[in-house]
Amino acid sequence: MEVDEPTATSSASNALVAMDTSEGPIEPDEVYAEQIEWRFSQVKGNIDVEDGHTEADIISCVEFSHDGEYLATGDKGGRVVIFQRDQSGKYIKGARSREYNVYSTFQSHEPEFDYLKSLEIEEKINQIRWLKKKNAANFILSTNDKTVKLWKISERERRMADDSWNLPRTNRINSAFRGRLQIPNIVPMELIVEASPRRVYGNAHTYHVNSISVNSDQETFLSADDLRVNLWHLEITNESFNIVDIKPTNMEELTEVITAAEFHPQQCNWFVYSSSKGSIRLCDMRDRALCDAHAKIYEEPEDPQTRSFFSEIIASVSDIKFSHSGRYLLTRDYLTVKVWDLNMESQPVETYPVHDYLRTKLCALYENDSIFDKFECGWSGDDKHILTGSYHNLFRTYSRHARGNVAEAKTWEARPQEPHAPLRTRKVGSGGKRKRNTVPGNAIDNGGEEEIPAEALDFNRKILHTAWHPSDNIIALAATNNLYVFSDI
Repeated sequence: MEVDEPTATSSASNALVAMDTSEGPIEPDEVYAEQIEWRFSQVKGNIDVEDGHTEADIISCVEFSHDGEYLATGDKGGRVVIFQRDQSGKYIKGARSREYNVYSTFQSHEPEFDYLKSLEIEEKINQIRWLKKKNAANFILSTNDKTVKLWKISERERRMADDSWNLPRTNRINSAFRGRLQIPNIVPMELIVEASPRRVYGNAHTYHVNSISVNSDQETFLSADDLRVNLWHLEITNESFNIVDIKPTNMEELTEVITAAEFHPQQCNWFVYSSSKGSIRLCDMRDRALCDAHAKIYEEPEDPQTRSFFSEIIASVSDIKFSHSGRYLLTRDYLTVKVWDLNMESQPVETYPVHDYLRTKLCALYENDSIFDKFECGWSGDDKHILTGSYHNLFRTYSRHARGNVAEAKTWEARPQEPHAPLRTRKVGSGGKRKRNTVPGNAIDNGGEEEIPAEALDFNRKILHTAWHPSDNIIALAATNNLYVFSDI
C-alpha cells in the first residue's frame, strides 16, 4: 500500500506529520490474516415469530465496554440492558466462556414533548458509550435525540433485617447482661446492581443528536447533531462549547448535514465528523476554537458517468470509526465500507462492497425508505478484520490482508443454531459462475456458500448495529429485537 505525503492545509495539518506512521507499507506475508470461521454463541430476545415484537423492543445500539467484560444495548423504548461476560469460570476448548448474561436493566430516557416546537422527542437510545473503568463501578453515556445522560452502574448487597434483634431497647439491654449473649448469624446477601443517573447534559442541541464520543482524556466528550458538534466536560452540565457549526445563514442554502462524529483514540485534540455528501473532515482543536475550517478532508472524487438521482443518498456516511491504532478510518455508506489512511486524502486505500446486488434496486429501496437505513461498521481488536451488516439478517466480515494481498470476504446469516455450531456462509445472487478478483483492496468470496436469490431478501430483517469485542473474536449484532453473539469457538 502506497502512503502519500500529507498536504499541509493549516498549522493543524502540519501536526499530523508527527503522527506515528511506523506501520508503513503492508507486507501481505507478514500480516496475513485468516478469515474467521464464526460459530453461534447465543441469542437474546424473543425469537418466536408468532409472538412478534413491539416497536419499543427494537434494539437501536450495541456497544462493548473497553475491557469487553460488559456489553450494553439500547432500544427504541428508552431502555438500556447491560450484559456481563460469564463469571462462572467455565472454559470451552481451552478458552474462557464467551457467553453474556443479563447484568442490569434500567430506563434511561422517557418520551418528552417540546411545547415551543410542538414536537415529540422519542425515548429511543441513539448511542451508548462506555467510560474506561477506574474503580468498582461502571459509567456509561447514553443519548436520545436531545439529551445525553451519564449513568453509574454499581453493585451493593441488599441489607437484611435481623429479627432476633428486633426487640425494645430496654429488653435488648437487659438481655445483654442477664441472658445469653446473642450474636447475629452471618448469611449470604443478595447482590443488587443499581443504575443511578449522575449527570444530565441537555438543552444544547436544536437538531437530533446522532453521535456521542468520549475523549481519550476521559474528561470530555462530544455530541453531534445534524448541524453542530458540541464539546462537554463530564463534570459540567450547564455549559458546552460549540466546536463545529455548519448551519448557513439562510437554511435554503443548506447542502449537507453532519452524520457522525468521533474522537481519535489517542490524540485528545483530534476528532472527525462525516457528512451526508460522503466527505470526512479531520479537525484539530489546538488550531482554533471553532473547527469549521478542517485540518484535512477525505473524500472520493465522483465519477460523472455513474451519477444518478440516488448518488448523493448512497454516498452519505452512516458510521465512522477510528482503527485501534489510530492510523486509519473506517466508514460505511449504503453500499460499501471504506478504509482511509489519515496521511492520504485523495481516495480510500481500501473499498469493500457490502451488497452490490442492490445497485439495480435503488428505485424500489427509495420507495420503501430502505435506502435511508444507517448501517454501522467496526474493527476487530487487531484492526485486521472489518464487520458490517446487511438485509435478511445477513452480516459481512472482511479479512483485510489475506494471501496475495487480496482481501477475503464472507457473508453470514444471523439465526438461532445449536451452541458452538459453525455458521454457514451465504451468497446473494442469481447463480452463475463467480469470478475471483485479484485486484488489491477488493474482496473475494470463497466457495461453498448457500445462495439466496436477491428477490427473496427480507428488507424488514436487517442488521444495522454491530460491535466487535476489543480483544477477542466475539461480535454482537442487533437484528430487530434480537441480540446475537457469535465467536470463533
